[in-house]
Amino acid sequence: MLVLSRKVGEKLVIDGNITVEVVKIQGNRITLGLVAPADVKILRGELNQKHAKAETSELVVEDGLLVAC
Repeated sequence: MLVLSRKVGEKLVIDGNITVEVVKIQGNRITLGLVAPADVKILRGELNQKHAKAETSELVVEDGLLVAC
């Protein structure tokens, strides 16, 4: 596991086509923004097992990029 520190507004780029940005830090909560191609699945960790069983999800795609899941 790679562990990094980031500040609000800083981004990570994964494999050149997935961007993770720290949008807000408030107390012990961090809000992240994710931009990825539509064919990339993004799930919260606690939903990963449930998703594997149900194989259903709701995706929001804008301009060919996955912007919400």
